[in-house]
Amino acid sequence: MARATHLKALALLPAFALAGATMACGAGGNGSGGTTTQPSSSSTAAAAQQIPTETKDEKLAAMVPTTISADGKIVVGQDQTYPPNEFVDANGKVTGFDVDLGNAVAQKLGLTMEYQNADFSGILAGLAAGKYELAISSFTVNAERTATVDMVSYYKAGTSLGVLKGNPDHLTPDTLCGKNLAVQKGTVQVDDATKRSQDCTAAGKPAINIQQFQAQTDVNLQVQTKRSDAMLADSPVVDYAVKQTDGAVEVVGQPYDTAPYGIALKKGQGSYAQAVQGAVQAIIEDGTYAKILAKWGLNTAGAITKAELNPAG
Repeated sequence: MARATHLKALALLPAFALAGATMACGAGGNGSGGTTTQPSSSSTAAAAQQIPTETKDEKLAAMVPTTISADGKIVVGQDQTYPPNEFVDANGKVTGFDVDLGNAVAQKLGLTMEYQNADFSGILAGLAAGKYELAISSFTVNAERTATVDMVSYYKAGTSLGVLKGNPDHLTPDTLCGKNLAVQKGTVQVDDATKRSQDCTAAGKPAINIQQFQAQTDVNLQVQTKRSDAMLADSPVVDYAVKQTDGAVEVVGQPYDTAPYGIALKKGQGSYAQAVQGAVQAIIEDGTYAKILAKWGLNTAGAITKAELNPAG
């Protein structure tokens, strides 16, 4: 998955942005993170909403390899700087849409999730190396990724352009030539920005200054502090940034390049991927999925009715 004088600007930033500055330093390997920032009213309200506990599905649980299920947990790789999908709250607890969804999936399998914080760009490599047993971190499903890992779809999101309130430079995704554009490393938005920059230079215009950051929260902060003219990120993330900044950031136009998010799993693990697929489908059908979407304010237009294994992006 990404900040007048600098001190004065920081003092005026909302809690969401300051939390990002803390998390950008890197949470501990166990995913506990840590920050003393108070949550915003919207994140507090989300935290107060309870998601029902899932009942174990014995058939699905039996499909999980014993090498994974023997210790009763699934070790998960996740970049916890991507609110509202995955982030560390004011009490140092990992939370978010993907976390609630992951917990429900684990419950269906009779297991628990152990979330480990990591840089987004290194998670899939860690999965391939056996460091993680699953990855759920807003990964867009695409052919490049499904060539190396299995992916179970669970939501559809597009890319959105975020700018300062009022869009003072009248930017659109097609008018970014010569502008400072913030993106998170390893995301599909890097590829998008690179292609757009190449189009700029091919047309005789200045290239886009693509500013890449490890943490999405740093990307958000770049726009708020006017160090970047705009940012590209997944649509739920930009929507959430608008809410958390009380409109200091706004979305330009509609999301584009909509594609599924996928839970990533190492290939060649028997029926494990099918077990996760079945668990996602089960929580869709029992209504828990809809409750999780509502809790985090995700657009229901991105909701899926069928979890698929390695769907076409």
